[in-house]
Amino acid sequence: MKNVGEAPQEELATGERSTRNRVARSILDHGPSTVAELAKRLGLTQAAVRRHLDALVSDGVVEAREQRVYGARTRGRPAKAFALTDCGRDAFDQSYDKLAADALRWIAETAGEEAVAAFARARIESQSEAYRSAVEAADPEARTVALAKALSVDGYAATARSAPGPQQGEQLCQHHCPVAHVAEQYPQLCEAETEFFSSLLGTHVQRLATIAHGDGVCTTYIPRSGHSALQTTNSASASTAGRNPA
Repeated sequence: MKNVGEAPQEELATGERSTRNRVARSILDHGPSTVAELAKRLGLTQAAVRRHLDALVSDGVVEAREQRVYGARTRGRPAKAFALTDCGRDAFDQSYDKLAADALRWIAETAGEEAVAAFARARIESQSEAYRSAVEAADPEARTVALAKALSVDGYAATARSAPGPQQGEQLCQHHCPVAHVAEQYPQLCEAETEFFSSLLGTHVQRLATIAHGDGVCTTYIPRSGHSALQTTNSASASTAGRNPA
């Protein structure tokens, strides 16, 4: 006798995959997230979110990390944040990583490392018109947000928020990087992007973390008070603080 539940189970499986993709996409768009944050964002119960996360972890798409706590730590264990693995990012990334890496390797071998840096600067400059227009059209206090929105249009899933702790500034967070795998081999891509942000925003900025170096999010610190606030920031501790911003 045919199992009455077979057809509904097949439909349920399709719905489960769709919801699972929504969970993964939410982590991509917003960065490492707790169960509670995902449940609120997606309108799901925490039990449902945990079930989907368990499956995503099992598939190697998502991994659990201890969430960094700013300020006084409350009682009990800190909530775990779930971040996409390299495998998870690959599911959303359709760039031609190997071709790009091969091309940059050829440039480095035939013209030297400085040629790679020149290419990286030319690449970001070729994409700069929309970013420049968005930033110049915004009020000074809203320029980081305007840049984040423009970057999101290009697939970087960027957000802007106030920097945690005593830092007087903002953090520009890029939760996705289409060229992360290539940037692992050629950090000139990240360096050129950081230089461009500095020029565009009219202040010296500091890259605190990058996906290419294994961090959950590319994080750039943008001081409100210019160079002085940035120069007093300890580079090593800032790099740690930049991992997995809440």
